[in-house]
Amino acid sequence: MPPLSAPPESASAQSPTRVRYKVVSLTLLLAMVTYLDRSCIGTVAPDIMRDLSLSKEQMSWVFTIFAIAYALFEIPTAWWADRLGTRSTLTRIVLWWSGFTMLTAASFNYATMLVVRFLFGAGEAGAWPCVARTFARWIPLSERGRIQGIFFAGAHLAGAVTPTLVVVLMAHMSWRSIFVLFGVIGVVWSIVWYWWFRDEPADHPSVNAAEVAKITAGRQIGTDHHAGLAYWKRLFSHRNTVALCLAYMPTSAAFYFCITWLPTFLKEKHGFSSVTLGVFAGLPLFLAVFGDIFGGVATDTAVRRFGLRLGRVGVGIAGNVLAAVAMFFAAYVSQPMLAAVLLSVSVAMAMFTLGAAWGTCLDMGGEHVGVVSAAMNTAGQVASIPTPLLVTFLVSRLGDWNAPLYVMCGFFTFGAFCWLFIDPRKPVFGAASV
Repeated sequence: MPPLSAPPESASAQSPTRVRYKVVSLTLLLAMVTYLDRSCIGTVAPDIMRDLSLSKEQMSWVFTIFAIAYALFEIPTAWWADRLGTRSTLTRIVLWWSGFTMLTAASFNYATMLVVRFLFGAGEAGAWPCVARTFARWIPLSERGRIQGIFFAGAHLAGAVTPTLVVVLMAHMSWRSIFVLFGVIGVVWSIVWYWWFRDEPADHPSVNAAEVAKITAGRQIGTDHHAGLAYWKRLFSHRNTVALCLAYMPTSAAFYFCITWLPTFLKEKHGFSSVTLGVFAGLPLFLAVFGDIFGGVATDTAVRRFGLRLGRVGVGIAGNVLAAVAMFFAAYVSQPMLAAVLLSVSVAMAMFTLGAAWGTCLDMGGEHVGVVSAAMNTAGQVASIPTPLLVTFLVSRLGDWNAPLYVMCGFFTFGAFCWLFIDPRKPVFGAASV
């Protein structure tokens, strides 16, 4: 008589699988590809301006048109992801932006560059909210802050090494070839994502019941509708949404300065040569890697010790205050390397708040985390849109590259103030995680 088979283990007796960390790894690669494509144009801007006969003002519009398109399509794309899931939505997003990354190489004048960069921004819009929704489905409540920190660390690490990588590649290929190379990487990622990922952990063949139980413990999925005037009115009028959007603006503006005019600032204001320019242009995002990770760990730790509101809000305020102080002294000091280091510390402290900001979106977004995080990220893009233009305006009118830094110092102070009005315990729509 054959032996009886043992009964299947219950979810409580099983050891949870760790498929969620493979999901995080894939999104981490996505973050790196995204910032690789975004940051590249800032480093090759002088070559583009030379080859296409563009002025600084025209190049500012090339930077800005991306942010305009990104802001316009961010919320609609996130709404789509909330309804259809992130497996198909992210695949479409990455294929689209990778295609227009490669088509950037085909630009032959100012008009074509504007069109391509606008379509690039339209295609990339929604990527970050899609990742936030993925984390809301795949990451337990207790791990969300540090997972968000790790995600942004990967993005900023890519942004940090991109200037140096591009400088090295420029010795062997043109800026056009670099855009083609970077675009191909995104195509490969999208194929792997669609083949392997599933929108729900329970639908993935490699996830066991214990991991599903761990992920879904405390997770509440709302049943609210995703359409109608009342839906959109609640999103845009909720106090949490408004305060979080305003608080996120300084971080986005500082980042956009780093990937657009920072190399030119270091060269023209402080006289950095091409040998050191790539290193110091990437330093803010390199230090931001540590800000991302420690900020994510800090907000999760603070939540466990002091509760959800203080754990998120305290980190948001502290990061903005320290960013403002460092940015002020970056403009005040005259020593080139010290100024570059202080500016980098300021940006790193701004990124220290990302785990708290995106964690708050997951906390209060529930079923609608895509549109909630998209609203916040769109506000960041609204702040990014005028940043390149404001820089060229202030420099041309005042003749001083430090003026934009003083403006960002004030912006960080404003961001710290806005965090006082955020309460992650209060969901925007119906049921949410607590």
